[in-house]
Amino acid sequence: MSSVFWFTRDLRLQDNSALNLAVRSAAGADGEAHRVTPVYVVDSAEYASLEGIRQHSLTESLLALNASLGGRLNVLHATSADSSAPGSDSFGHQIAKAATAAGSNRVFATRLFDPAGKKLQLSVGKFLAAQGIHLILEGSPYAVAPGSVAKPDGTPYRVYTPFYKGWMAVGWDAPVALPEVKLDWRLMPGNEGIPAPTKASPFAVKAGEAFALRTWERFKKRALDQYDENRNRADLSGTSHLSHALAFGEIHPRTLLAQLGNSSAHEVFRKEIAWREFYADVLWHNPHTTTDYYEPRFAKMRYDEGALADERLTAWQQGKTGYPMVDAGMRQLLETGWMHNRVRMIVASFLVKDLHIEWQHGAEWFERNLSDFDPASNAHGWQWTAGCGTDASPYYRVFNPILQGLKFDPDGAYVRKYVPELSHLDGPDVHTPWEVIGGYANGYPARIVDHDVERHEALARLEEIKAS
Repeated sequence: MSSVFWFTRDLRLQDNSALNLAVRSAAGADGEAHRVTPVYVVDSAEYASLEGIRQHSLTESLLALNASLGGRLNVLHATSADSSAPGSDSFGHQIAKAATAAGSNRVFATRLFDPAGKKLQLSVGKFLAAQGIHLILEGSPYAVAPGSVAKPDGTPYRVYTPFYKGWMAVGWDAPVALPEVKLDWRLMPGNEGIPAPTKASPFAVKAGEAFALRTWERFKKRALDQYDENRNRADLSGTSHLSHALAFGEIHPRTLLAQLGNSSAHEVFRKEIAWREFYADVLWHNPHTTTDYYEPRFAKMRYDEGALADERLTAWQQGKTGYPMVDAGMRQLLETGWMHNRVRMIVASFLVKDLHIEWQHGAEWFERNLSDFDPASNAHGWQWTAGCGTDASPYYRVFNPILQGLKFDPDGAYVRKYVPELSHLDGPDVHTPWEVIGGYANGYPARIVDHDVERHEALARLEEIKAS
């Protein structure tokens, strides 16, 4: 017996329900090895379009997975996600090729829940079925699969807090270990190999399951027990840095949840995992919201367009708005492919409510540059701050970038790290260089807008759609 396992967003061997099913299903006669052909399919066009940091992140994760498989990961390259396209090297064609080479009529994979992932697996499943091959979907990238938590009347939650209570009530399975059986990972002919990045990365990326597990162990010793107090401090290393690993499936959230206790710090960390799963649930029920409004009335908001808006968008993207906390965050993104979560909210609020630019422009920039990009968290994190998403942040909540900086980077260490033009300023003065003699001595740009003026303008635009 043999089976094919199609890796998607689960680039790990442990705590992988779908992989365990593939291994068990490949059982042969007593004493024979379980033969499994592990496959990953690269979307060639998508990979070419990624920024350097995202290319390197995927490549390093695949290299680590390949090493854990003894160098037997089969990497195939698809030119189309649409398996119905005639004559194309689509995902369906490539996976069918792997099944034929393996002599298997069963392909196993983890079920995907985002709109693009669902569409892809449906297309592949139909194509394989026409070839007499079964696509068997098992498990989830989440502790609780999207769609599993519902109100008593069966409708989905729109508010996080009751969702969290329901999520806890549904609960999750314990982590599962890879079966301890004799395994024969099969290398097939026609393996095209892991893609080499075509663009530079600002730093050497570390990725993979083993690195994710080490990162988790370090976080438990370093910051987990103070997570409730320090997670919002941009100047401290108070977060887990596991978002990349979760996005690529190098670690399963069950693995983390199984090791949490009941302290306040552990509870807050558990709630952060639940936020990720809440957004996945919201997107599952509202697949249009990757790019469209969760609250449709906000599509009628008056947003800025034209040359000046484009100029301001570029200043925001490059970290040259003249607001130190905003600029530090945007430069951290460009330099590291990551941004502190509190700072993500600050920069998002600034784009939408100070610059009056639609949230989709910011979400697209994050998608291009975040190494931990996740479609649900990205879209609904942006909509939350833009006030057009789920409940927690109504539109009239406008982040003051100066006060946010003083509160979450009180000594200015975070800003000085990413904005060297302000490194000559001491302490909290870094957040208001316009109030310090010589604050602009090193060429830091002046503010492109007046926050107080733009806050009133944002609220006035809110009143316009209320009136209409």
